[in-house]
Amino acid sequence: MLGRTASALFWLSRYVERSEDMARLLDVGYRISLLPGIGNGGHREDWKSTLVSAGCDGGFMNTYDEVNERNVVNYMLFDDDNSSSVRSCLHTARDNARSVRTALTREMWESLNTTWIEFSEIKPHHVTRNKLPSLLDWIKERSMLFRGAMLGTILRNDTFHFSQFGAFIERADNTSRILDVKYHLLLPQNEMIGGGVDNYQWSTILRSVSAHRNYRWIYRDSRPKPWHVAEFLILRREMPRSLIHCYTWLAESMNGIEQIYGERSPSMDIARQTYDTLRAGDMTMIFASGLHEFLQNFVTCNNKLTTALATDYNFA
Repeated sequence: MLGRTASALFWLSRYVERSEDMARLLDVGYRISLLPGIGNGGHREDWKSTLVSAGCDGGFMNTYDEVNERNVVNYMLFDDDNSSSVRSCLHTARDNARSVRTALTREMWESLNTTWIEFSEIKPHHVTRNKLPSLLDWIKERSMLFRGAMLGTILRNDTFHFSQFGAFIERADNTSRILDVKYHLLLPQNEMIGGGVDNYQWSTILRSVSAHRNYRWIYRDSRPKPWHVAEFLILRREMPRSLIHCYTWLAESMNGIEQIYGERSPSMDIARQTYDTLRAGDMTMIFASGLHEFLQNFVTCNNKLTTALATDYNFA
């Protein structure tokens, strides 16, 4: 496969996944903003944490003077200058899809193209506060439709594996950022850990990754516990958006590429090392050494994997 084709497939899947992740992060911000603000900036801090989690805070502050719901929603959904806005993600994904149209199935192309056309017709002023949740649900559904089309129709060849790389590297990045920001921004300083606000925020974060019911099934907690939530989103491979689940799939696709090309690349070693770290992970040790430090190191390794893939397979 040509390097530019592998690159287009990688970034196509990564940007589709990112559009869903942006919708999930906005859903967190929206749900938490429904709770009365408690000191330290109230709702402003809720929306600021959404920007930080998405990695969009720097660009936002260069564009807007005030952090509020309307500005954050516009920036994360519609702003063309924000490369991670849903509009930018869908536009870039569609451009990549067009460049490798013959590598995609009809179902994959039509699901993505229809999503772009329908989203393009939505104007920022159409998205009132009561309509925001339904729009975010629609974005998530369209991303899942594309992924379902891919899983149900594409050959399990290098096209499939490079698509998997993009989707799961992006998903792992998003999960790690959500967890990291929770520990540093979401809990008000005057609220005890385990208090009402804290429990509501943890429940909201679980819902943002479609994990609230699954969490209760696994742990039987009447109220989410930070220790269990962190373990669920890091080390439980049953959870589809956990870090270990993402790297289980990445390791499998690395093995698939190795079998197809008959050689082992440095990127495979990076993915395997991260996978082995997660597989051997223990929450007692992670908390003892610092959850923030663990997550920051994970993000660094995840970014190194992207760089290594681009080098190994000559991404254009």
